[in-house]
Amino acid sequence: MPPGAWPYIETADHILHAGDVCDPALLDELTVFAPVTVVMGNCDGTDIAHWGARDEAIVDLVGIKVAMLHDSGAKTGRRERLRARYPGARVVVFGHSHIPCNEDADGLLLLNPGSPTWKRTSPYPSMALLWIDGPTVEAEVFPV
Repeated sequence: MPPGAWPYIETADHILHAGDVCDPALLDELTVFAPVTVVMGNCDGTDIAHWGARDEAIVDLVGIKVAMLHDSGAKTGRRERLRARYPGARVVVFGHSHIPCNEDADGLLLLNPGSPTWKRTSPYPSMALLWIDGPTVEAEVFPV
């Protein structure tokens, strides 16, 4: 999607889900709190796609470009790969491994919130908050 076509969202109050939703009822529940953007995970079925999930998403949250996909690939070379795939993005949110990642370097924040329900090999179930204040972007991954 070209940068001019990125949906602009006037508020940073937004829920980003990096996939493996498994049940669209969860997405319905989340919309009570804020608008939701979701990408398809490898554990998601057509019901999640029908809800509106795509393979990747790019949104403009109050002037900050945020790209999303489920599987970012191998850790080696990830930053360069994602920078090339999403030029102009300040943040890339991803999931798949369920391993939290909060790495901000060279103008690109890589954020994997982990999973609040299935930690796999992570030390704890987790989520993340993404704060946007003008040009300032920060994230925090925390246990739940």
